[in-house]
Amino acid sequence: MDRERLIQELQDAAGKVKVLSGLLSICASCKRIRDEQGRWQTLEVYIRDRSTVDFSHALCSECIKRLYPEHKPYS
Repeated sequence: MDRERLIQELQDAAGKVKVLSGLLSICASCKRIRDEQGRWQTLEVYIRDRSTVDFSHALCSECIKRLYPEHKPYS
């Protein structure tokens, strides 16, 4: 790989990086985050609006057990 191409790839990758930093106020119960204007937003909305992350929702095995105790796990 030639040097110019490597530099370009690194610059392209650096341009795609977005970083969340600082202290976040998060509700201990519902996990909403208070934004800079004092509004409470869901965790997903807060992160989506400040990064390139998008969310896909599912249920983890513990929540499936708790919410749907009649559900039989797949073998």
